[in-house]
Amino acid sequence: MLTIGVDIGGTSVRAGVVDNRGTILDTARVGTPSGADALNDAIVSVIGSLSARHQVTAVGLAVAGFVATDLKTVMFAPHLAWRRAAVAERISAKIDLPVVLEHDANAAALAEYRYGAARGAKVAVLIAIGTGIGAGLLLNGKIFRGAHGVAPELGHLRIVPNGRPCSCGKAGCWERYCSGTALSATAIELLSGHPGQSTVLAREAAGDARSITGRKVAGAARDGDPVALRAMAELARWLGEGLALVADIYDPEVVVIAGGVSESAPLFLDDAREIYRDTVTGAGYRPLARIRTAQLGDDAGLVGAATLARDVLNGRH
Repeated sequence: MLTIGVDIGGTSVRAGVVDNRGTILDTARVGTPSGADALNDAIVSVIGSLSARHQVTAVGLAVAGFVATDLKTVMFAPHLAWRRAAVAERISAKIDLPVVLEHDANAAALAEYRYGAARGAKVAVLIAIGTGIGAGLLLNGKIFRGAHGVAPELGHLRIVPNGRPCSCGKAGCWERYCSGTALSATAIELLSGHPGQSTVLAREAAGDARSITGRKVAGAARDGDPVALRAMAELARWLGEGLALVADIYDPEVVVIAGGVSESAPLFLDDAREIYRDTVTGAGYRPLARIRTAQLGDDAGLVGAATLARDVLNGRH
């Protein structure tokens, strides 16, 4: 049984044909258009190109936004045009296939549970660290969505009182200290506090501080730039502190670190593990979660959405 998973992000719509072992057999991609109707048409287009080449039975959409518990409605997607939109129904009517929706971090968590770093864990948490923080929670292999479909929003746990302002309206959210965006902000703060430093990042900032991205900070850290290394140490600190909070709430068996920032895990993950180990409640007297990096990379959301579509079709959800 083949299903299609579609990962819908702010810049691209990626689709893939996935078999029951989680293997991607074929892919298609288009840019993400603005406007709800144009976005629906783009999704129909990539699904159509794949279903013309493969006999598929269902489609799953991984969405960066709040998905209702019916797995059919997008309530809110900050980087997409949908607002209280019956997306599954509209897409299904155009492609004549069953369609289900899922939050992209939940989809990625399901894929890592079935085929990757969280395989078989009784309680597994996925932390996707990119521009912000997305999260997914699996209990005995079942996605936990909360009462209204929006859990768990771990990136917006307030970890620093009166800290950096967040786009959610609060201040001090975890993702403002532990993300690609946070890495950039930390590096700029360090540079402004110590002007005159002769480092790669300092020279970059002298031209335009906005050009310092999280990716550039990570690259400079690999090259030994002292400011970048300090910024990485701060990210490790806040990752470890946040993981201790997550462990206090969920007591997970496995935590999977995913997202673009996870590609730089050798620069921060060991330090984060140490901070987590020393900070968690009952440190030294309780089992600790295994903290692993994701195995499926950018494909996890796509694979997870396709897997969920298969589960729903087979009555396993």
